[in-house]
Amino acid sequence: MTTSPPEYLEKNNLSEDGMKLLSILPKEKGWLGSYAYNYQGFWVPQKFLQAVIAFQQQFQAQDSDIILVTTPKSGTTWLKSLLFALVNRVKHPILEPNHPLLIDNPHVLVPFLEHTLYFDGRTDDISTFTSPRLLATHVPFASLPKSVHVSKSKLVYLCRNPRDTFISMWHFTNSLLPDHKEADSIEEMFNLFCKGVSLYGPFWNHVLDYWKKSIENPNKILFLMYEEIKKKPKIQLKRLAEFLECPFSIEEENSGVVDDILNMCSFDNLSNLEVNRNGKFSTGEAYKVFFRRGEIGDWKNYFTIEMCNKLNHIVEEKFQGSGLKFSYV
Repeated sequence: MTTSPPEYLEKNNLSEDGMKLLSILPKEKGWLGSYAYNYQGFWVPQKFLQAVIAFQQQFQAQDSDIILVTTPKSGTTWLKSLLFALVNRVKHPILEPNHPLLIDNPHVLVPFLEHTLYFDGRTDDISTFTSPRLLATHVPFASLPKSVHVSKSKLVYLCRNPRDTFISMWHFTNSLLPDHKEADSIEEMFNLFCKGVSLYGPFWNHVLDYWKKSIENPNKILFLMYEEIKKKPKIQLKRLAEFLECPFSIEEENSGVVDDILNMCSFDNLSNLEVNRNGKFSTGEAYKVFFRRGEIGDWKNYFTIEMCNKLNHIVEEKFQGSGLKFSYV
């Protein structure tokens, strides 16, 4: 638990137009201690809503942009580190003693658009970022800025099975609540998740839209599964490199660069770095809350048979005919 809430849990002054918008949007109990609002078909906390709209209105994609997309708690931190190490492996050789990933958090090196760059009225000039710009978002496909759709920017989507995603999200949001706030019960939050009320959810809409678009336009969107990266990391990392048009050379493979990247970006290595054990974001949350277990199957420690049956029924209905299958072990 934290002694004081992160900035995005605190009340903020909305503009008159913002207040009008909130007054007409459907709302439900939120995952972060306040209400979630349904905007363009997905659920978002009040603080993030302003940032999402700013991102939609102001962001101008460049053809060289690489944007990582996830639902929250799908392995985002891990893939950010892999992405940064992969794309910057010439500029920052993996074994250099002061590699950026050893002294800074992956979320700083690959910043969120709505959570960081456009959060709370910030006006960071990201047009000056070094190309290719490595960025991240949780925003559903249909709600991305038009410039992302029409540009040649590449989207890397990471999906995790819904059971582990839910458990990780439940732990994460509870870890951000201040001491005086009672933790959200797993039953209550599970029912919300099944109703589709989760951060940037419904989960199935988010996943399915990117899955379908990745099939329609495989040069634009690469769809990765968290469980497949865990089981066959070398194959999936090489797949990512080829999609981003920076494939590993024979010399790199023979000299162990692929293994070096995977070792440096491993959960054990990243979570034990001084910066990730003791560092904090400017918004107040500790880096360490982004490193819990990083395993497949943690849901088994929490799910009842009834919970499994209920979520299985929803998943089978929502993903029927899509060709997308989840791995739970």
